[in-house]
Amino acid sequence: MSRPSDTQRALAARFWRSASGFWRSPGASKAWLLTAALIGSVVLQLALQYRLNYWSRDFFDAFGRRDGPALWTEAVLFLLLAGLSILVAVLSVWARMTAQRQWRAWLTRHLIDHWLANDRFRHLHFQVSEDHNPEYRIAEDARVATDAPVSMASGLLSALLSAIIFIGILWNVGGDLVVTVFDHVLTVPKYLVITVGLYSALLTLAITIIGRRMIDAIAGKNASEAQFRSIASDLRERGIAGLVTGNGIAQHRSLSAAFNTVIGRWGELCRQLMRTTLVSHGNSLAAPVIAWVLCAPKYLTGTMSLGEVAQAVAAFVMVQTALNWLVDNYPGLAECLSSVNRVGSLLQALDGLDHEVRPDEPDALVLSDAGLEEGGR
Repeated sequence: MSRPSDTQRALAARFWRSASGFWRSPGASKAWLLTAALIGSVVLQLALQYRLNYWSRDFFDAFGRRDGPALWTEAVLFLLLAGLSILVAVLSVWARMTAQRQWRAWLTRHLIDHWLANDRFRHLHFQVSEDHNPEYRIAEDARVATDAPVSMASGLLSALLSAIIFIGILWNVGGDLVVTVFDHVLTVPKYLVITVGLYSALLTLAITIIGRRMIDAIAGKNASEAQFRSIASDLRERGIAGLVTGNGIAQHRSLSAAFNTVIGRWGELCRQLMRTTLVSHGNSLAAPVIAWVLCAPKYLTGTMSLGEVAQAVAAFVMVQTALNWLVDNYPGLAECLSSVNRVGSLLQALDGLDHEVRPDEPDALVLSDAGLEEGGR
């Protein structure tokens, strides 16, 4: 019997086999142009942030010298850099949302074609307690499964480049730290780089431990929401067809039970998010303070100027944010993986219909979050 992780990998692979057609199908040149625009906006934004990092050094040095003319010059330069950064940010939003919209449109049409072809939509059978709405997966899960990867891919690229660029600044500006401990002189080489690496590793370890059930919680929430919609839709359709009789007590109980499951799943997700927020929000408060504290000894001894301290603090926060990309994006990553698995499950079930026996036979295919299973097991 395959392990859950193996099943999830199979579902993700099935999803990608179809979804990657956006870059392989006829007319894919538009997809590649959007991808290039998105990557270009990330690189341009990082180039501007790199220049702004040196601007902060020059500005605070001029501030420390009480150099009025230099401060005015830096203020004008800031307006130019900020204006360019805003324009690039607007370009980034256009490229990201256009890529998301176009990819979703392509994948949704692909899913609809695959679902409706050869009357497959008539022959999907479902497990008891599983949602009966493949259209929910086509509409909602396909949206999440295309929106989130684009945002996360651009964010991850930005994080990797930021780490490389701003570690170089910490390496050069921070230098070595010389401390005296019990009459012994100790030299900590490139101490800001070492510290930010250790700090980021601890945060990532903490978030992976604390949020280890996040993916399951989001998957359960999504499945319960779809199940609730499915039961309500089924009751409506049966009522229209005159199949629902009596006073409706049984129907009310089934719908209420499904809704109670939804509320319970949201409560579980809330608890998971509360735990991860302890780490992420605490980090947003602590990181700049830690950087200032680390730079204070060299500033007090005169080996680091005020501008260099400001530059190092900004670079420390940038590197720490980049290295802790997983900390900031763990809930979104969990949501994305849940939707990818559900779309992959639908695709696997539809694939199986091409070579299954007739749906009224005992081993008709069924659709579930765990993937494709055989009925009657």
